[in-house]
Amino acid sequence: MSRLRIATRGSQLALTQSGFIARRIEESLGVETELVEIRTTGDRIQNVSLAKIGGKGLFIKEIEEALLGGRADLAIHSAKDLPAAIASGLVLAAFPERADPRDALIGREARCSLEELPRGARVGTGSVRRGSQLRAMRPDLEIVPLRGNVDTRLRKLEEQDLHAVILACAGLDRLGLGDRIHERVDPDLLLPAVGQGTLAIQTRDGDPIAAELLAVEHPGTRAELTAERAFLARLGGDCNVPLAALAQRASRDRVVLRGLVASPDGRRVVRASAEAAVADAASAGSRAADEALREGAASILEAARAEAIE
Repeated sequence: MSRLRIATRGSQLALTQSGFIARRIEESLGVETELVEIRTTGDRIQNVSLAKIGGKGLFIKEIEEALLGGRADLAIHSAKDLPAAIASGLVLAAFPERADPRDALIGREARCSLEELPRGARVGTGSVRRGSQLRAMRPDLEIVPLRGNVDTRLRKLEEQDLHAVILACAGLDRLGLGDRIHERVDPDLLLPAVGQGTLAIQTRDGDPIAAELLAVEHPGTRAELTAERAFLARLGGDCNVPLAALAQRASRDRVVLRGLVASPDGRRVVRASAEAAVADAASAGSRAADEALREGAASILEAARAEAIE
């Protein structure tokens, strides 16, 4: 194949990320690439909570349809946009090296940090995961719902009189906006979303290109994401519920996963962790999920889902 058609969302961040991976594919496989912009339901609907209209799958549905319909040869996703189950007939073929998985705080004032925000500060975020953890840590904060692309969210810092907004470090870094970050928040304070900072390359199941794409694969990243997605799958997680997980290499051969489930109001937080061999990374995620369930995560998840659809 002399040219690969790569399906991607059309936001500036998605095009920047996909363009970076496209260049790596060209260098590694010696083929030309073409970006195919797909406007997803999640991109079209900006004024409604994702939890109320179907969750993260809304950012990949049309892209997966383009793959299955033969309008693209592969797709590039932000891994945190991927639901626990992807469309039948498709596979996640490769994961390039992960960027910074942490959350980023950008304040209206210089030298701002999460713990130093004034009492009652207004903090913007579109993530129930971030909102629940912020409420658990700082019940005094006012959490302001925020949707839109990176530029829109940064602009709303002033337009909505916010003290700070919370975004992903990886996206800001990839857009060359890393210097806007006032604090790269320690995961002990804000545990990231499953797959945050990771890009996933998706192909049709059985397509020979899947094996070739391993040329841009980062084994450590695959192990981390495998553990995190196992945690997500075991709990049936989606963007309707405040769920977080971060897997990191404990050594060359071991991976440790930290997971969290919280009520939207932040009053109930269940944390769990597990370690496994890299070759069996999924077991770290599933065992941590089982621990969370034993500690009461099931009732939190049930209540959070009910609240999301009201």
